[in-house]
Amino acid sequence: MLKFIALIIGIYGLMCGLLYVKQRGMLYFPTAEVERAETRSFWFERADARLKIWQLNAGAPAILYFGGNAESVDGNIDAFRTWFAGYTVYLVNYRGYGGSSGQPTESALVGDALALFDHLSGEHSRIHVIGRSLGSGVAVQLAAQRPVGRLVLITPFDSIENVASRHYPLFPVRWLIKDRFDSLAVAGDLKNPVLAIIAEGDRVIPSEHSLNLVATLDRAEVEVISLQQASHNDVMGYRQSQRAIQDFLPTPEAIPR
Repeated sequence: MLKFIALIIGIYGLMCGLLYVKQRGMLYFPTAEVERAETRSFWFERADARLKIWQLNAGAPAILYFGGNAESVDGNIDAFRTWFAGYTVYLVNYRGYGGSSGQPTESALVGDALALFDHLSGEHSRIHVIGRSLGSGVAVQLAAQRPVGRLVLITPFDSIENVASRHYPLFPVRWLIKDRFDSLAVAGDLKNPVLAIIAEGDRVIPSEHSLNLVATLDRAEVEVISLQQASHNDVMGYRQSQRAIQDFLPTPEAIPR
């Protein structure tokens, strides 16, 4: 009996070890580089990485977009070019994604976001930020540290730690996790207008985690759109999502140049 218990403990410990070692491979799913000859891109140089940034349209105000953990942000090019015709739109390829070099980690992604915002702020009258899924965690930390305009959060979460604990309840996730993306810790500092788009059928980030985050935004002007039939991967395909974002963002003409 003691040998059996020891075996179970050993297997459990081994699984915890594997989760610890492999966790970033379970969180980040880098995408391949895509060439779009008709779309401008540029390289944003960091000390330890080179990021490929797609640039759409031309306008005094800008939109900075951070995508999901397995998202090829170039897939938004055609839609965003039309949806946000009056804005310059920047689609960020994270480290390791879409031709960018480096390895994705929380500190690296947030540091890149801060540096890119600082680089672009001299070129635009205002920069609004959209973050989807994992990108919402990047966007919230950026908005907590920089004067972004309006903030759109699509299928956001309270923290990766809480979401992972829900998906892996048998393991001590809170002790093992490296990249926590703890949006709850900084959300109370946000003062800018926020639009949260929640997919009630989301099984990747259950809506409770989105609502937990929204509940902490007590210093911000918050608008919540909850789509009953939407799931994690199709939420942006709903016309309500598009219209909500367009209505939420100010018309470019209303922003002083």
